[in-house]
Amino acid sequence: MPWPRAERPEQRNLLLTGQQTVLREKRIEDAVVDYEWRVDPELAKLDATTPLRLTLDEYTRYFSDELEFPSPWSVRLAVETFDGEHIGNVMYYDVDEREKQAELGIMIGIREYWGRGYGSDVIATVLKHIFLDTGIERVYLHTLTWNDRAQSAFKKSGFKFVRDITKDGYEFLLMDISRDDWLADHSEAVVSDDEPAESPIDSGGQISGAIN
Repeated sequence: MPWPRAERPEQRNLLLTGQQTVLREKRIEDAVVDYEWRVDPELAKLDATTPLRLTLDEYTRYFSDELEFPSPWSVRLAVETFDGEHIGNVMYYDVDEREKQAELGIMIGIREYWGRGYGSDVIATVLKHIFLDTGIERVYLHTLTWNDRAQSAFKKSGFKFVRDITKDGYEFLLMDISRDDWLADHSEAVVSDDEPAESPIDSGGQISGAIN
């Protein structure tokens, strides 16, 4: 069942801990680093978009408005290392309560963390939260056909190819994973109906698939 409105994840002060990363709520201090990533041509290419043309002041005002008035249909989280370095972002958005599905997007913005398993850890951590703590039963994403690193990370996390998609002149692979398939690969996460799930939160222009 979809979560009640008063208990949506974005209202829970989310803090998710993985094996290599911590996922936390976005805050205004993130604006400067996020802006640097949004104006970076290489990162924009990986995100199938163009570099942001706003000034930092304009972007910060926009960013502040999003924090103050968050969408009820998306959850945005910052990705940090265990020593507190902000290295990327992850979000699930276009949450559809009727279809019980959402789209996933992830970016590791600091290049020295590419290819070191951080992206895979973020995906694993956010999927665990989605499938154990929310009513979402399907997560899907779009990844550029040439982004082999991203596809490898998504496959490692259980995503499967659905079909090819052309959008705005870009070629994507649509991939998805269902709650049932995720649970089948994570039997240790299955708990009795009489027991509460152990939620990781107890401890404390967007194209999906843009992992680096």
